[in-house]
Amino acid sequence: MKIKTYDDRLTLTNGNYHTLVNARKPEGVDEKQAYLVGTGIAALAAGCFLIRDAKMEGSKITFLEQLDIAGGSLDGNVRTAGYVARGGREMGHHFEVLWDLFSSLPSTEDPSMSVLDYFYYTNYDDPNFSNCRITENQGERYDNGKFNLGQDLAKELALFVTKSDESLENKTMEDVFSDEFLESDFWTYWRTMFAFENWHSALEMKLYMNRFIHHVGGLPDLSALQFSRHDQYTSFVKPMVKFLEENGANFKYGVTVENVEFEITESKKVAKKIVATDKSGKDISIDLSENDLVFITNGSMTESSGYGDDHTPAPFNREVEGSWKLWRNIAAQSKEFGNPDKFCTDVEKSNWESCTVTCHDDQVPKYIEKITKRSPYGGRTVTGGIVTAKDSSWLMSWTINRQEQYYGQPENDIVVWVYGLFSDVPGDYIKKPMRDCTGKEITKEWLYHIGVPVDEIERLAETCSAVPVMMPYITSQFMPREFGDRPFVVPKKAVNFAFIGQFAETLDKPGRDTVFTIEYSGRTAMEAVYVLTGVEKGVPEVFASRYDIRYLLNAGKCLLDGENPEINIPPIIKKKILKEIAGTELEELLKEYEIV
Repeated sequence: MKIKTYDDRLTLTNGNYHTLVNARKPEGVDEKQAYLVGTGIAALAAGCFLIRDAKMEGSKITFLEQLDIAGGSLDGNVRTAGYVARGGREMGHHFEVLWDLFSSLPSTEDPSMSVLDYFYYTNYDDPNFSNCRITENQGERYDNGKFNLGQDLAKELALFVTKSDESLENKTMEDVFSDEFLESDFWTYWRTMFAFENWHSALEMKLYMNRFIHHVGGLPDLSALQFSRHDQYTSFVKPMVKFLEENGANFKYGVTVENVEFEITESKKVAKKIVATDKSGKDISIDLSENDLVFITNGSMTESSGYGDDHTPAPFNREVEGSWKLWRNIAAQSKEFGNPDKFCTDVEKSNWESCTVTCHDDQVPKYIEKITKRSPYGGRTVTGGIVTAKDSSWLMSWTINRQEQYYGQPENDIVVWVYGLFSDVPGDYIKKPMRDCTGKEITKEWLYHIGVPVDEIERLAETCSAVPVMMPYITSQFMPREFGDRPFVVPKKAVNFAFIGQFAETLDKPGRDTVFTIEYSGRTAMEAVYVLTGVEKGVPEVFASRYDIRYLLNAGKCLLDGENPEINIPPIIKKKILKEIAGTELEELLKEYEIV
């Protein structure tokens, strides 16, 4: 059976038959060269696939990056004011594309192991789970490790997942879910873990439910998740950059790509020119032939991030700049190149703010340990994912990964990542909106919600330093949309260009992967490289748990916290059905998952 795609040049597959094959050099690749706009994970992954699978010489690959460092949204570094990360990515077993790539790259931490090996054994030796997922009343545990949906809300969610993608175009959560559902414990778990707001896309929510149906049982205690040993830049970006540089790839920083110009006819679409300037404003545009491949990162979640410090709020940069401006210029040339304004014109609905707090002695960590039931010291799992303060006006969540998180981090330092979904409302201790707060004020609000006595907050805040980051577009990928708002990875009749990253539409039919994951970026990269160069291998399809009755039955049971679903069937009919399936494999299956 052929798995459906929107482009016949792409083969989708499953199993390891294709992934274990060493690809042959595609015909004509020696005459090609590649330009990659951006250095986020999609562009870096595309460069790696060009070298590893398309056998392109690294010297023929050039990255054009606006900033002075690679990595895009996968950051993690030290600024003058202290450690800072704009966000973190939750990982699962079924990231088929990325694990394929990372199985072939040496890790930063131990070059004798692959990135995948090191990641696997980190989580094998120190399995992830949370001892407290939700708090209230200044650090008291609220959650009971259950969804607490009940029969009616579980049925509402189950019916939602069966809706067609088309019926959910341009609809929000509020359009499709009841108020009761949006006030449930399940929704608190879900919205804070994935950063969904009530006004975000119901279509994306449905895709998430289907994509991670196999993980439902592990969501209340976050045992479904895995995390890298160190910050994501160290663990994921550095190995790719090192591989690319060692193979001769060129990185040009301080380059602003303002447009890509196309020649569009009935028979083909060809990228003809990259319009770009350097830091000084000098024109460094590049003319292109059909043998010059262009991989375009259109849009960015972390574009226009504003940084603050202990004494300065992070600026809220509202102008449409950088990768968004580039996409607008590209989209003006063809309807097939998407609709960026769907994602970048309502920053009040696409923003939230994060803050990296560093505790410099053990006074604050004592309060952390009361909640996590684990010492934040020692290099093992601490929170196991985010802890949400349910009664926080900002809907504040926070997490502590394995420490030391950054190479060279002082032994006494504990780095905490804090974020608030509602940046526009006053806090509970600091009576100001999060967006107007300094790093020190955000620290005080966090201390309040982890249970530090009010008369100790001011003093203990002085033992910490913080870097707030305001991100206008951080959930722009979740804005309500319809098909066509994102361009296909390789548009119809495109000869030498592709779109990659969070705002490109994958070529599987229907598209089943989910944005706001690094796997999505990796998938767009693999599709783009394989289609444009003719790699004779299949791209692994999205894990098909939504089509596996075992995962569906298990998810239904988990959503009901172990209860049997109440199915309104007359007793006489129920008895007849049970008689018909008696002694069959169907009966065995239903008994195994305690449905009957």
